[in-house]
Amino acid sequence: MSSQTDPNGFEPLRIGEAAPDFVARSTEGMVRLSDYRGRWLMFFSHPGDFTPVCTSEFISLAHAWPRFEELECSLLGHSVDSLFSHLAWLRAIHDDLGVTVPFPIVEDPNLEIARAYGMVSAEQDNAASVRAVYFIDPRGIVRAMNWYPLAVGRSVEEMLRIVAALRRTEAGDCLTPEGWEPGKPVLAPPGFSKAEALSGPKSTEWFYRPLPGEAP
Repeated sequence: MSSQTDPNGFEPLRIGEAAPDFVARSTEGMVRLSDYRGRWLMFFSHPGDFTPVCTSEFISLAHAWPRFEELECSLLGHSVDSLFSHLAWLRAIHDDLGVTVPFPIVEDPNLEIARAYGMVSAEQDNAASVRAVYFIDPRGIVRAMNWYPLAVGRSVEEMLRIVAALRRTEAGDCLTPEGWEPGKPVLAPPGFSKAEALSGPKSTEWFYRPLPGEAP
């Protein structure tokens, strides 16, 4: 299989790898990614300030912020715009739409963070097409990612569901099925031996065993 390394030496970030650390100015002061160790973190980029889809996402994320806090998950926004642009955009959202964004947004005018996370290739000079989300565990490891195109807004409910599912499966004692939500049944890990495959009364039981739901 051929490598997907960027011609200029940049490799795409993969699930299971450490999230690249960085220090950057944000709308709430200087931010160092590693300062979030000990909590889950949803680090997400948006193509640009003062854009319609991004504004709709930030409004929904601001409203959902207490629910992320209940999951012990911090939020950290990112775009290649300057800090001054971020601040002006947040002021517009606050004044015209009545929403205060409660989490920081980091600036990245030199694309250093965007390139470290594989959001853009090394030869590009903007990240306008990137709408990426990185779910980072308390040890600083990337546990899930999703990317959307410029014209398609993300689902905040799905972001919350992913965080909840990652937390639920952290111990390795279960798997979450399609569309799982807190309180719904989970799946037992499959067996890995011939004895387990032959021992159950049903031929599917060794690899497909729903477990009872739990209180959300």
